[in-house]
This record gives sequence, C-alpha cells and structure tokens, in this order.
Amino acid sequence: MIGWEDVYKVVVAMVPLYVALGLGYGSVKWWRMFELDHCNVIIRFNAYFIVPFFTFQFICNIDPYHMNYRFLAGDVVAKVIAGAALALWVNLWKEANLSWAITAFSIATLNNTLVVGVPLLRAMYGPLGENLVVQSFVIQSLLWFPLLLFMHEFRHTLDYNPNKSCGPSQPCSTEMVVAINDANNISTTTEHDELQEDPTNARMSGISTTLPQYSFGSTMKKVSVKLAKRPNIYACSLGLIWALLAKRWNLEIPSIVDGSIHIMAKAGSGVAMFSMGLFMALQEKVIACGMRLTIYSMALRFVGGPLCIAIGAMALGLRSNVLCIVLLQAALPQSITSFVFAQEYGLHANLLSTVVIFGTIVSLPLLIAYYAILEVL
Repeated sequence: MIGWEDVYKVVVAMVPLYVALGLGYGSVKWWRMFELDHCNVIIRFNAYFIVPFFTFQFICNIDPYHMNYRFLAGDVVAKVIAGAALALWVNLWKEANLSWAITAFSIATLNNTLVVGVPLLRAMYGPLGENLVVQSFVIQSLLWFPLLLFMHEFRHTLDYNPNKSCGPSQPCSTEMVVAINDANNISTTTEHDELQEDPTNARMSGISTTLPQYSFGSTMKKVSVKLAKRPNIYACSLGLIWALLAKRWNLEIPSIVDGSIHIMAKAGSGVAMFSMGLFMALQEKVIACGMRLTIYSMALRFVGGPLCIAIGAMALGLRSNVLCIVLLQAALPQSITSFVFAQEYGLHANLLSTVVIFGTIVSLPLLIAYYAILEVL
C-alpha cells in the first residue's frame, strides 16, 4: 500500500522540474525577458551542449552485459503491437492514412524518458527504476527515433508521384516546385498561379521538369544525413561504446574528463525543462489543435501506450516492480524529439505541440495516480 511518504518523495523529485519549466514560461510570457531570437539561442544551446553531455553521463554508466533483455524485448513487442494495430486501422478505416498512423505511433510510443523519467522512477523505485528507464532511452534513441525519421521520409516521398512530370502541358503545383528544389538544389520562382496565368510563356521556354526518382537507398541516405546532424545521437552512441569497453576491461573515465562532463551534465534537467518552458511560451495556444483531437491524443498517450506495453510485458513474463516500471515509463510525457520531427516535415505539428505541452502539465498527477493504483494491485 502506497503511503503519503511515497507520494511526497515523487513530488519532491518532480516539482523542481516544473519550477524550471514555469520559470522558462514566465520569463517570456509574463516578464518579457527574452525575445524569440534569445529563446532560439537558449534552446539551441540546450540541444547541442547540455543534453548530449547529460545523455552521455547516464549511458556511459550502464552495464550493457547485464541489461534486462526481457524488459527491452517487451518494449519492442509493444511497438510492434502498436504498429500492427495502426497498419490494420489504415487498411480498414476509410479516413485513415499513413500520415495519421505516423503521428499516432509517435504519440503512443515515444516519451520523455531521460529528463522526466529518470528523476520520477528513481524516486519511485530507486536504482532499479533509474537503470531501466535509461535502458529504455538507449533503445529509443538508437532504434525508434531513426525508425520514426525513416517513416517521415518515406511519407514525404509518397506525397509525390515520381512518374508525374510538370511542364508546358501540366503546370506544377507549389508543393511540387518545393520538392524539386529540395531534391535537385535548383532555384525557381515558378509556382502554380504564375504558370496558370501565363501558360504560353511556359510553353515558349520549353520547361519540363520530372520529379526525382526515389529509391530505398536515397530515403535511407537522407535519414542518415539528418541523424548525423543530431549531437544526441553521437552522445548516445559514444556512451554505449564506452560502457561496453569499460565494463569489459574495467576501465574508468579519467577524473579530468569526468569532471568536464559532469559540469555540463548536471545542468541537464534544469536547462531542458527551462527550454521546454520557453517553447511553451512561444506557442500561440497551449491547445493548438482543438479539444477533440487533444482528448484523443491524451487517451492515446496515457492509456493506449501503457496498454500496448502491458500486453508485451506480460506476454514476456515481466512481473512485480519491473512490470510497474514498464507501465509508468510508457505513461511519461511526450518526447520533444517527436515534435521536432513533426515540425520539420510539416506533419501535424500543432497536435504534437499540444501533446508535449499539455501532456507535460497533466502528467504529474496522472503518474502519481498510476503509481498508487499499481502499488495497490
């Protein structure tokens, strides 16, 4: 039975994060301390320096040779279940499509494991909770985020018919012109309205442009290039490599290097939540996608995700505290990276923004309620 002391420990661990978030929000929305350019600099500083060191510090201390592989397998099974359900939905439901399937997969399965998950589950379950959520973060960073990026690129290429040409007899739409510019690095100001207004001029110029042929290798090349620009990928990979070497040969990071990492990493949670507060303040509305979609997305985030992972975890025989940790980490707030991808590809960014902001706000009482229920069960 959960006691008030247990609840208090969770509140003590989580409230400082929300204080940092509130300060970030208030510094823009109420006190007008930062302009848009200032906010972008702080958010960029966080993404390129603070979070990578924060990530490396956690991952380099795990033991890859003694990870809970059933726990990780349960995570994979949960993602497969979610993917299969969404694939079935796309094929059977008239209004469903790949775009909504990608968004739904992001909302249901990708969460804020490191910044929110580590202090929360450490307070609830001690070192076991922290260790498992870090393991979850590793597989999310190295497997699920690249897969999500690949799905975005795949959808992006399907939006254009590679056999369709635009020229004198078939004017290009604005979207096609943007696609051609992006693929071929050509510069053009010809848009749909201009070609319709003066088709004769287009015929005289003899312009005929064919949309580029995409292959699996070229969708993968783009994904690799985009991943190569994300410092957190390097931090996660290097941290895992060091952990493999260190645990195999009993190596230790030199104290001067460890101190350099620590001085940046210890600002991780605070600066990350402060940056999230800035991001929230820069949005026009907390709920930018309408109440109906917000309710659906919250149900998917805090009910659908845990339900999928509960099926996977129980099928693999996870029990006791490990099962509780699995369920709670599945109900963590939405991953900010999923919003970054959605904004980058222009796919339901308003919805993901709402899920990140509103989900982070409501997650504390929801997670405490889940914690209490699981302890009773």
